[in-house]
Amino acid sequence: MRINKTTTVLLIAALAALFFIPFLGRVHLFDWDEINFAECSREMIKMDDYTRVYVDFKPFWEKPPMFFWMQSTAMKMFGVTEFASRFPNALCGIITLIVVFCCGRRIYDTRFGILWALAYGGSLFPNMYFKSGIIDPWFNLFTFLSLYYFILYHWKRNGFDKEGLEKSPVYYVLWSGIFMGLAVLTKGQVSLMVFLLALGVYLIMNRFKFYFGWGHAGLFLLIALLVTSTWYGYETVKRGPWFINEFLKYQYRLFTTHDADQAGFFGYHYIVLLVGCFPASVLAIPSFFKSNYSSRYDKDFKKWMLILFWVVTVLFTIVQSRIIHYSSMAWFPVTFLAAYSLYKWENKMAEYKKYVGVFIAILGGLISLLLLGVAVIGLNVKRLAPYVDDTFARGNMEAEVHWSGWEGIVGVLMIVTLILGIMRLRKREFNRAAWTFFGGTAIVIFLASAIIVPKVERYSQGAAIDFFIARQGENCYVHTLGYKSYGDLFYTQKERPTNLNSYNEQWLLTGPIDKPVYFVTKVDREDKYKYPELKELYRKNGFVFLKREIPAAAH
Repeated sequence: MRINKTTTVLLIAALAALFFIPFLGRVHLFDWDEINFAECSREMIKMDDYTRVYVDFKPFWEKPPMFFWMQSTAMKMFGVTEFASRFPNALCGIITLIVVFCCGRRIYDTRFGILWALAYGGSLFPNMYFKSGIIDPWFNLFTFLSLYYFILYHWKRNGFDKEGLEKSPVYYVLWSGIFMGLAVLTKGQVSLMVFLLALGVYLIMNRFKFYFGWGHAGLFLLIALLVTSTWYGYETVKRGPWFINEFLKYQYRLFTTHDADQAGFFGYHYIVLLVGCFPASVLAIPSFFKSNYSSRYDKDFKKWMLILFWVVTVLFTIVQSRIIHYSSMAWFPVTFLAAYSLYKWENKMAEYKKYVGVFIAILGGLISLLLLGVAVIGLNVKRLAPYVDDTFARGNMEAEVHWSGWEGIVGVLMIVTLILGIMRLRKREFNRAAWTFFGGTAIVIFLASAIIVPKVERYSQGAAIDFFIARQGENCYVHTLGYKSYGDLFYTQKERPTNLNSYNEQWLLTGPIDKPVYFVTKVDREDKYKYPELKELYRKNGFVFLKREIPAAAH
């Protein structure tokens, strides 16, 4: 039976919306990245300046403005809320699943496109990040599309046996350049670095036989430059090169140094991808090895996806700062390779590897135990708290959070998913196995985001966020001591300061302040801030809340 493309796209969009949009506003934004980016977007609206990024009403040169334009637009539609902050990525999730379906359908057929969309939407981190308020999902999509259209250009120019490439090579180069420009506007020049490294590795594997025309390469760079110039060029012409210089310096520091809490071991990103991209990560393993290819383009596209995987993982292993989402660009090749394995097995073009089921059982079992463990720990957290050495963590565990025990259903559902999926693998029912693994995992994440994540957030930051919210509209200063946070900006709905001394922590602690000052610190850092004028209001869940009144002399 022939499956209609339009109907399938609409079904994918509807299912993606069902999984990604509900519960977006159920939990507060998480420090740092989510609150940081939402605050930048809030300040864009507050300052009515959409040409420069600010945080705490000072220039913020770490990121270009593309994502903040999306967020600020959502905030104008839905208000300055958690829902609005995360809505752009939910929309990205819908578009991404449609994109991988259409790409898979164009390269192979409709069933492959469905498998790829299933793998992307039904793996842990790819699914979870579409419910977040961080930049990477859009950055990854734009970068992937740039590379994808360049691959189509290569096939068209060099006469690959792929039907349907009816446009001229210039058409594919234009779209490749447009998406590269959008990627650079979203997160910076790292997208171009990944793109050029992938092209360079392919050139080496192609024995230095040039597969592109220099005129087309120049056109690609020109189009990308024109798109990025809508901001980079405007900023430089209007205000000079300072902001762009600071942005480039930050990008260099990002690659050469790391913050104290952003270091990781050498194989960090491979473990992150193995666990975070489950179950696609395990299903992808056989496709890392030699396969039987049905055509020249079949072999070539798989080669490109392998190159993209290794370029991303090696590049971000070299980068000193190691954060989970830095290697998230690899989700595209990993989910492609998972779909590739299932597709080849189903069409009897490759032999099913029994170790896949064993690895899925082991890794999936550990993930299931972790999910069950969260519920068990939640029911017994007060009993466990005295055995925790870290005073701040012990304070977090004192939060009043109700656990019913039904939260364990998430872990149970993961176990059921594994059992049914492995049974179908053994029966060689590979399409059904795909629906079971990926559909079940998507439901697990959906339920976890609704009933587990809000409870976990109450332990980690809930007391501090509640305090910040309570300060909204109050004529005061709010400042964190001994730790970095953006919560005091976003959740107090901070106004632009009229007294620049308020940026000086020592002035807030001891100077002639003109407003009351509220301070938030952690129980393991309060000893550093024993000032006579600071009055403790209360302490809760590992946080200490202090206040300094205006000195009598100032009155």
